Amino acid sequence: MNENQMIAKQVVQAIGGEENIISFAHCATRLRIMVRDKDSINQEQVEGIDKVKGAFFNSGQYQIIFGTGTVNRIFEEVEKLGLQSTSKEDLKDQGKKAGNVFQRSIRTFGDVFVPIIPVLVATGLFMGLRGLLTQPQILSLFGLMPEDISANFLLFTQVLTDTAFAFLPALVAWSAFRVFGGSPILGIVLGLMLVNPALPNAYAVAGGTAEPLIMFGFIPIVGYQGSVLPAFIMGLIGAKLEKALRKRIPEALDLILTPFLTLLLMITLGLFAIGPLFHSLETGVLNATTYVLDLPLGIAGLLIGALHQIVVVTGVHHIFNFLEIQLVERTGANPFNAIITCAMAAQGAACLAVGLKTKNTKLKALALPSSLSALLGITEPAIFGVNLRYMKPFVMGLIGGAAGGFLASLFQLAGNGMAITVIPGTLLYLNGQLPLYILVNLVAMAVAFVLTWLFGYRDEMSAVPAEQTAGSGGTASALPQSEEIRPENTADVSVRTASPVFAPNLVEASDEPGTLTFLVPLTGTLVALDQVPDPGFAGKQLGEGIAIEPSEGKVYAPFGGTVAHVIKKSKHAVILEHASGAQVLIHVGIDTVSLKGEGFVLLVETGEQVKAGQLLIEFDLDVIRGAGLSTVTPVIVPGGIDNVLEVNPASPGTVTAGIDKAMQVKVALQEIL
Repeated sequence: MNENQMIAKQVVQAIGGEENIISFAHCATRLRIMVRDKDSINQEQVEGIDKVKGAFFNSGQYQIIFGTGTVNRIFEEVEKLGLQSTSKEDLKDQGKKAGNVFQRSIRTFGDVFVPIIPVLVATGLFMGLRGLLTQPQILSLFGLMPEDISANFLLFTQVLTDTAFAFLPALVAWSAFRVFGGSPILGIVLGLMLVNPALPNAYAVAGGTAEPLIMFGFIPIVGYQGSVLPAFIMGLIGAKLEKALRKRIPEALDLILTPFLTLLLMITLGLFAIGPLFHSLETGVLNATTYVLDLPLGIAGLLIGALHQIVVVTGVHHIFNFLEIQLVERTGANPFNAIITCAMAAQGAACLAVGLKTKNTKLKALALPSSLSALLGITEPAIFGVNLRYMKPFVMGLIGGAAGGFLASLFQLAGNGMAITVIPGTLLYLNGQLPLYILVNLVAMAVAFVLTWLFGYRDEMSAVPAEQTAGSGGTASALPQSEEIRPENTADVSVRTASPVFAPNLVEASDEPGTLTFLVPLTGTLVALDQVPDPGFAGKQLGEGIAIEPSEGKVYAPFGGTVAHVIKKSKHAVILEHASGAQVLIHVGIDTVSLKGEGFVLLVETGEQVKAGQLLIEFDLDVIRGAGLSTVTPVIVPGGIDNVLEVNPASPGTVTAGIDKAMQVKVALQEIL
C-alpha cells in the first residue's frame, strides 16, 4: 500500500467511514465532501493525517486542504475505494440543500445580500469620511468653520452617501432574481419601480412633508426607498413567476410577453400587497432590534458579544446583514457593528495566545497568520483552524467578546456603516468615537488573550505532538514532485501571446544573492492574502503570497519556467515552477471550479515550457461575477518546498502585469540555476 492509499483510507475513516459520505469532489487544493452526520467526523484525527494542511466546513461541505497536486492523487485513491464521486457544481448544489429549513433559508438570504455588501461598505466609508471632513476640529486645522464648506461640495458628498440606500430595492431585487433563477435585469427594473419619483418619497412621508397616495380608498402607497424585505420577496416571487411564464408562453411570444407580464403582475402585487405587508414586518423587526440594542446596563453588548461567534459557527450569521442594513438606512448608526467587532477581535487574540504559547511548529505557523486574519475581519481561519480545535480558546474568546461588547454598549458606540470590522472598521468611527472604539477592542483582546494563555491552551492538548512537526518549515508539507508534474522534457516552445509590457525575464535581478523578485501576473488591485474570502487561502494554510482583484481577464507567466500543473476541466488554476524549484500557484477566483471551465480559456498544458509574459489563461470577469463568485485571485508560493526559505509579499495597491512587484522569494543559493 502506497502513502496516498493509506492517507485516503485514513481520511474516510476519520470522517465517519464510507456510510457517512454522501458524495465527494475536489478542486485545485482541497477535497470537498458532503457528509450525512457532521458529528461523526473526528476533527483531530483528520488534522493529524499526513499531508493535511487544514480542514473545516464551508458552504455545506467538509473541505480538507491537501494542496495542489497532492489533492488529485488523494482524490484518485478515494475513488479507488469504490466511493462515487460527483462534480464540484453538483456538490455545491447539495451543500445548499444541507441543514434544516431555517439554515437553508438563512443561507439563501445570505446569497442574496452578500453581493451587494461591498457597495454598502463603500457607502459607509463615504459617510465616515464626510463626518471627518465636516468636524469643526478638523476644519479648524485649515482655518475653516462648518459654514465655510461649499454647498456644492456637500451636495457631492450627499450623492456618494445617499445613492446606494435610495436605490437599495433595485439592488436587492436584482440579486434576488439572480439567486432564484430569474433575469436580473427584470429585477433591477422592478426595484427601480419601487422608488420611482412619481411615488411619494418614503423619507418625506416619514418626515411629514408628503402624504401617501390612497388607492381604492384604503391602501396607502409610498415609495420604498431604503426598504429591503419588500424587494426581497418581490424578487423571489418575480423570478419564479418569470420561469413559470417561460414554460407556458410560446417561444415566438416569449420575448414580448414574459417581461411584460412579469413586471405588470409583480409591480401591481408589490405596491398593493407585498409592499405594505412586508414593510410593516420590516419596521417591526427594526423596532425589535433597536429595543434589544437599547437594553440598559450594557446587557445587549454582553449577550451579543458572547453569542455572535457561536452564530458564525452555525453558518446562519448572514441574517445580521439584513439587520445592519436596516439600522444604517433608518437611523444612520450601527451599534451592532461595534459589539460584533469586539467578538471577532477576541477570537483573534485567543488564537494569537495559542500561536505564541505553543511549541508545535505546525500549529504556530497556522495560528499566527490566522490571528492576523481575524484582526482584519475574517475569523474563520482562527475559529475553525485553531480555537474550536481545542475548544477552550474559543470559549475564552467568547468571554473576551462579551467583555468588549459590554463596554461598547455602555459607551453607546455606533459605526456609520457596516461589513468591515476590527482594524478596517476604524474607518467607521472617525466621527469622534475612535478612541473608545480602540479601547473596547483592546479590552476584548486582553481578556481573551490572558484567559487563553493562563487556562485555555497547553501543548498537551495538541492532537499532533510538537516533535512530529518540528523543522517542517511552514504550514504545509512539500508538494509531490513526481515525474507527472515535473517532466524531463525541457524543450523550449514559442510564446503564444505576450504582453509588450513584460520584461524579457520577470524574475528580476537582486542585489542580495538568492533573492528572486516575481512580478504580478495580472493587472488590477493587489490585496493582502488574508483578505481573500476563503479560510484556506486567508489562513495561509496553502502558502504565502498575495491576491489580486483583476481588472482584466488575462493571466501571464510571471517568469520563464515549467507548467507544473493545470486544472484541465475547470481551467481556473495553474502552477508554474521556476528553475530554482520555487513554484507559484495562480488560482483565478474563489470556488470558480464550479463553473466547469465556463468563461475560461486555458492556453498551456502540464509539462509545457513557457516564457516570461506568455499568456496562460484568459477568463471572463462577467461570467464569474454573474455566478455570484469572487474574482479575487490568490498568487501564492506553496509552502513546504525545501529550498524556498522566505516569501515577502508586496504592499497592497494598484498593479500592472509585468511591471509591478508581487513578492520577493528567497531560495537556497546553491539551488539557483
